[in-house]
Amino acid sequence: MTPATPTDLPELAKFVNNAYRGDTARQGWTHESDLLDGIRTSEAMLADMIAQPDTTILLHRDEATGALLASVYLQKKGDLMYLGMLTVLPTAQARGLGKQMLREAETYARTLGCRTVEMTVITRRTELIAWYERRGYTLTDEIRPFPVEDTRFGLPRVALEFVVMRKVLD
Repeated sequence: MTPATPTDLPELAKFVNNAYRGDTARQGWTHESDLLDGIRTSEAMLADMIAQPDTTILLHRDEATGALLASVYLQKKGDLMYLGMLTVLPTAQARGLGKQMLREAETYARTLGCRTVEMTVITRRTELIAWYERRGYTLTDEIRPFPVEDTRFGLPRVALEFVVMRKVLD
């Protein structure tokens, strides 16, 4: 895995949007196409993300072709690592790449001295919540609102909110 640079952002924006929304996303099992319209992110949003201190987006590419297969956003907040936008190419899902990315993100967090990984997941994505639970993440009692007023994250088709999940690292 390598950290994303500004030159990766056009490809990364297209990759993330195709994995989360629209018909290309439906080729995989973990998409938001039925919940949200619009884009998931933009080059500008990604540039803002990687410009933040203690923040990276890790990329996983096919060794033979260089094609982008997976990515994950990580932001260190003290001894907590926020994990978001874990993305796997829809046609490469259900082959263990998501698990591998999650393990590598947790390893990265440990190397930076983080003791906990935290994420938010849309509450309606029960299959994704279950997937994270099988990997040691637990639901907290905390619910956060979806930013409906900020259309940069998409246009909700239904009422949405986030559940907060955490994992204490060994």
